[in-house]
Order: sequence, then C-alpha cells, then structure tokens
Amino acid sequence: QVQLAESGGGSVQVGGSLRLSCTASGETYSELCMAWFREAPGKEREGVASFDADGSTTYANSVKGRFTVSKDNAKNTLFLQMNSLKFEAPAVYYCAADEGVFPCTVDPGLRQGDFGYWGQGTQVAVSS
Repeated sequence: QVQLAESGGGSVQVGGSLRLSCTASGETYSELCMAWFREAPGKEREGVASFDADGSTTYANSVKGRFTVSKDNAKNTLFLQMNSLKFEAPAVYYCAADEGVFPCTVDPGLRQGDFGYWGQGTQVAVSS
C-alpha cells in the first residue's frame, strides 16, 4: 500500500505561483507512474501532468510552459510548480500513483481507473 498526502494548495491572484507537494509513504515501488489530476465543480477530473519512473514528464496542453512536475526521490515527494496561474474556477488537485500505468502520459489521456493510490486532494483557487 502507498499513502499519498498533498499539500501546498491555497488562494493566489492571477499571474501568481503555487507549489504543490505530494509525499508518498508506506510501501515504495521503483516503477511508479505518478500524476497530478485536477477537478473543478461540474467538470470531469482531468490529468494535468505525469511523471514516469524513468523521469520523463508530460503535461496537458492547457498548462504547458507554466507548470513543472518534478520529484525528490530522497524525500519520496512529487511536486507541481504552477506559475502564471490563470483565472479559473477553483479546483481540487489530486496526486495519484500506481505501477503498470502505460503509457504514463497525459496525452492520449491519463485514466483515473489506472491509478490505485490517491491523495485526499488540495484546493487551488485563482482570483482576478
């Protein structure tokens, strides 16, 4: 079992930045695909960024050039650096992980059902 705990959400003005963290505990696996999803009210949960076991990363088109996903293996922590945040409805950001997710890429689309481990979510709100 892997437990995931997100932190770092909050309220920020347009153009601002936030860094989300996702710390993994419990059993550790060397071949985890990890990802960030977000869910806004009335919308489907969507994949935002992925981090594969080999360190490769992918992003949703809507966040390319603004968001960066990275991982500190020593701390078992996945990060999502969000810059130049745009005004949009508040969303809850979730960290997800599992082995055997293929492909571990946002495009053609991360499938929620492929991930067995989820964090509790952290809310991000961007105001104008």
